[in-house]
Amino acid sequence: MTSSIAVNSAIEAGVNAVGFVFAPSKRQVSAQQAREFSANIPAHVARVAVMQRPAQSLVDEVLTTFNPDILQIDWEDIAGLELPRQLEIYPVLRASKTLPTELPNRFVFEGPVSGTGEIADWQQAARLATQGKLILAGGLHAGNVAKAIKQVNPFGVDVSSGVESTPGIKEAAKIVEFVNAARHARIREAGVL
Repeated sequence: MTSSIAVNSAIEAGVNAVGFVFAPSKRQVSAQQAREFSANIPAHVARVAVMQRPAQSLVDEVLTTFNPDILQIDWEDIAGLELPRQLEIYPVLRASKTLPTELPNRFVFEGPVSGTGEIADWQQAARLATQGKLILAGGLHAGNVAKAIKQVNPFGVDVSSGVESTPGIKEAAKIVEFVNAARHARIREAGVL
């Protein structure tokens, strides 16, 4: 999220979490901006700090200033950082890289490069979803999220470029459309409809 307007749109759509990118990107925000944009997020909506290959100084600044509920970071980056024990971490595993021999309980499965709209390997994701709480990311949008949920059966889905009007700018109508499509697909898969 790069604005309070986008955050509010996501909350109104009923999301479970809102992410802020601290890696070089068109979506990058500062720790102070994330703090300001997330000031009115209700307690039941998780605030996620998304990082990739961060310096310890950036991690410290984000944890102190923004104080996220969750850190989403490539699993290879975790070992080199000092992180508080109480911080929930969602390691990012990528289709293009070697995976850990023991999967974490909850993790994000992403395409080779974050934020590009490239679809992750859904076949591999489906296998991994049987081994832990997989959050599927990479190339998702309202038009394909139902198919992704049917094929992968993920614990959750993560979207960024798929709800943007231009890179870095989230569009309220696309957020609502995505959330509705994902929720209806999950209900169908659970056999409620």
